[in-house]
Amino acid sequence: MPLTPAGGAAQKHNLTATIDPESLCIIGGIPRHNASGLPFEVLQGSKKIAFLYWYSYFRLIPLDSRRKHSDDPEPSFFGEEIGHWEGDTLVIDSTGFKDERVWIDENANPHSDALHVVERWTRPDADHIHVETLIEDAKFYAKPFKYSRTWVAGKPDEELQEYSCSENNVDKDHLGFGPGPIRPDGTRGYLNPAALPPPIPKSPAPVK
Repeated sequence: MPLTPAGGAAQKHNLTATIDPESLCIIGGIPRHNASGLPFEVLQGSKKIAFLYWYSYFRLIPLDSRRKHSDDPEPSFFGEEIGHWEGDTLVIDSTGFKDERVWIDENANPHSDALHVVERWTRPDADHIHVETLIEDAKFYAKPFKYSRTWVAGKPDEELQEYSCSENNVDKDHLGFGPGPIRPDGTRGYLNPAALPPPIPKSPAPVK
């Protein structure tokens, strides 16, 4: 990552003095949620679009190409978001982010209150949804950079389930500072985590 000296100091702080905010039930925000492997649902209206996340968080984004950002937006985890369409591309422009107790991704990289994020959402085909994210933060990064990701669309009968972040947290005693080391299998995280509880069985769909 093209970190500035201030960004490097913030990254070191995240790695050595902070526990993963999402593991403490703090909203990951943007762009971190775009790096998550967890499912989400998009609800599209004529004037607003909503992203519903499995964490039971949501983003509600106004669609208005004439709208401008506030001069001094109230800092938030998802920022002040404004959306518009460019043909078949949904563009979401966000500023006004919180700069404390947040990571930009799963690897403890930081962001400051100068963060500016532009997401470009497209549908390459009927089975996929894609985002290209431009990340600018002059305080912590020497140059802008991009992050892209493509998801497989869910089946028509799939739905998000309720998720309670703090309930039955079996792994809280294993948490340490930073995102954890690279494990022998190549994944990142802490060694010897607690076993996950069994998945909740889905009820069969009613017969029509």
